[in-house]
Amino acid sequence: MSEQSGNRPSGYTYSQAGVDINAGNALVEAIKPLAASTRRPGADAGLGGFGGLFDLKATGFADPVLVAANDGVGTKLRIAIETGCHDTIGIDLVAMCVNDLVVQGAEPLFFLDYFASSHLDVGTASAVIAGVAEGCRQAGAALIGGETAEMPGLYGDGDYDLAGFSVGAVERDAVLPRTDIAPGDAVLGLASSGPHSNGYSLIRRLVADLGLDYGASAPFAPDRSLGEALLEPTRIYVSAVLGALRGEGGGGVKALAHITGGGLLENVPRVLPGHVCAAIDLDHVPVQPVFGWLAEAGGIEEREMLRTFNCGIGMVVVVAAESADAVTRALVSAGERVAVLGTVEPRKDDAAIALRGSLGRGV
Repeated sequence: MSEQSGNRPSGYTYSQAGVDINAGNALVEAIKPLAASTRRPGADAGLGGFGGLFDLKATGFADPVLVAANDGVGTKLRIAIETGCHDTIGIDLVAMCVNDLVVQGAEPLFFLDYFASSHLDVGTASAVIAGVAEGCRQAGAALIGGETAEMPGLYGDGDYDLAGFSVGAVERDAVLPRTDIAPGDAVLGLASSGPHSNGYSLIRRLVADLGLDYGASAPFAPDRSLGEALLEPTRIYVSAVLGALRGEGGGGVKALAHITGGGLLENVPRVLPGHVCAAIDLDHVPVQPVFGWLAEAGGIEEREMLRTFNCGIGMVVVVAAESADAVTRALVSAGERVAVLGTVEPRKDDAAIALRGSLGRGV
């Protein structure tokens, strides 16, 4: 069995094929403290089993409905890989999942991640998962497991991909959106931290066509490098939104929309019944400098901006008019910047969103 035949080597090993089991074991040991830092009622956040365990009864829900979401961070990963800045992309991964849970009124309970690469670099993977753990802490979710895959030949050297999976719970009678959305309800917007994790194929194309260096100063933020500015992590709205839902006026919240790919134009209509529309005054959108730069440098028309990027609004809240002030106070006290975007109106045609005004200068 030890003889060679032609050029065929003898004594094949998995490491010779490009998969380092020892590196995988080292990564598990390195991230165990990160997972432990995300403990919450229902999970001890230990790693090493074949599956992650969660005790739903320990959370105190009376009649819960489970809500699940999964997502990735798209080609924003390419910027993290090219700049070697891996410590915040995991926050994006968590944010894209848990923000989708909270818009249905759900409290995120636990999170699992999937990290795939050609060859496992323990330092890179540890930095990424440290970001995942930070995102979980911000969202109040336990990191109860995940998967690391080495796939030589499928990914290029130094490349990796991410996916995230999260589960939350909400009391059955508190599931959003509600069916009583009606003309006169207020439409509020929570400011984003930038492009979040959407539109990066366009952003990267523009950066390449302009011949810009990710290490140089950002045209829209001279005190930061372009790479650092574009890697600003997605804002996690969970704590603020859950606090508002459970506080004074929270019973007046009727719907929430996470503004991701498709922007305001495609995400707000997803939570509205067919007889109403959201009338939004674009003059009230807090457009960050990055969006003004994108529009001007790329010659991007306003409607294209609105269907590609969040343009400054990461979450939309539809709330009964009489509860709008109380909900706004709760969100502001939790650190959110809140804009009054408009109101709900009767739908006069097939459009579920009616835009007025225009985005900020340069957009």
